[in-house]
Amino acid sequence: MSSQYLSKNYVEETKFGFWFLRSHTWQHHVLRVAINDLRSLFSDPLPVAPVLLDAGCGQGKSFQYLQQVFAPERLIGLDADPHSLDLSRAEAARQGIAIELIGSDCATLDVADASVDVLFCHQTFHHLVEQHRALKEFYRVLKPGGYLLFAESTEAYIDTWVIRWLFRHPMHVQKSAEEYLEMIREQGFEFGPQNVSYPYLWWSRATDFGLLERWGLRQPKPAGQREETLVNVVARKPLASTET
Repeated sequence: MSSQYLSKNYVEETKFGFWFLRSHTWQHHVLRVAINDLRSLFSDPLPVAPVLLDAGCGQGKSFQYLQQVFAPERLIGLDADPHSLDLSRAEAARQGIAIELIGSDCATLDVADASVDVLFCHQTFHHLVEQHRALKEFYRVLKPGGYLLFAESTEAYIDTWVIRWLFRHPMHVQKSAEEYLEMIREQGFEFGPQNVSYPYLWWSRATDFGLLERWGLRQPKPAGQREETLVNVVARKPLASTET
């Protein structure tokens, strides 16, 4: 691993993966769709002028959508890759968005206790080796009543030949949708069935990206009869919170 990264456990992405994270497909079909879905999972009105932290902001392609949907008073981007932070800074400048950028590992967030209203973690968690520590840090930096917006690919998707060939991930920490939800619940976050979705998007179809279904050669499996490849949840830190 290159010493340039700000995490001792950083798993360097492939060149294809780094390119893909700036592509139109990533922005329009992955990020935009996930943020809109997360917006729909709120049981209560959105926080007004929140402090919003994008944990694992990558190249900053999420900023414009987070700005449009949540209108944060402060928007903070955090990543362990200095090169990605440079690209995030340039992206924010192109969009005319005020951004605070922090170079930090998600397992040791350089963010104050109870200082964040909304923490957005999109397609970041499956890259993290120290997942339990990261989730504990997310809980710590959120204010009581603050929201974790968690959107993740599951082991059923990450552990397919095409994803393993194109991208690089720490395979020993991959989890199912229910395992991720249980981890979030065990940390102390609260959510109900109405706050969870299992998107079944074309790009998340294991092995064939949904081509057989689009060609009419296979019927899509309904929820409950398939191994979920994506899970989104809006989870809340209790108002009367005890750190765990």
